Amino acid sequence: MRMSWRTTLGCLMIAGAAALTGCDQDKTDEKALLMDEVNTLRTALKDENAAHRQEVAELREELRGLKQSNEPQAGANPFDSIPGVTTQVTDKQITASIASDLLFDSGSTRLKAAAKRSLDQVASLLKADYSGQYVLIAGHTDSDPIRKSGHKTNWHLGFERGFAVSEYLISRGVPADRIGIESYGPHRGKGSKAKSRRVDIIVVAG
Repeated sequence: MRMSWRTTLGCLMIAGAAALTGCDQDKTDEKALLMDEVNTLRTALKDENAAHRQEVAELREELRGLKQSNEPQAGANPFDSIPGVTTQVTDKQITASIASDLLFDSGSTRLKAAAKRSLDQVASLLKADYSGQYVLIAGHTDSDPIRKSGHKTNWHLGFERGFAVSEYLISRGVPADRIGIESYGPHRGKGSKAKSRRVDIIVVAG
């Protein structure tokens, strides 16, 4: 049976339309699969970013805790159990004061045996609890003029006493590069001559 050209053309048109419809469907399905993959990747990336932000926040909190644990806390008295030591604490520093009458004989810069026992405990505390922090040793005297000790002035006496304390702490393992020495001589008195004669060991917040 012979088909007319019109019949043949109609069949070709129907076949072509069916083929185009099939191609469009394939493209639609492929596009949907690609969009699903994109959405999956976006979700994974968001989850990864959230986990990263959480990890960073935890590390920052840990670092903050370490810094706080290594800073002097107002109200705490870490040296107050050491004989002869009185402590003043602020948020910037800890000042442990030791009376010169406990540390030295009158006019002397040679440490007494009792002073060494107290300084041993100070050194242990500095190494254990304040490792890495700067320590300033400040010598103070009363206002009486120098007469018999052989030191030129109270400034010289204050420095030599601060130096003696720093040398002893260094001999007990406190790093020398963490220690500084000052003398205020008679110019920072504390209400009485006995209280004014002292050596301050100052732990500076890092």
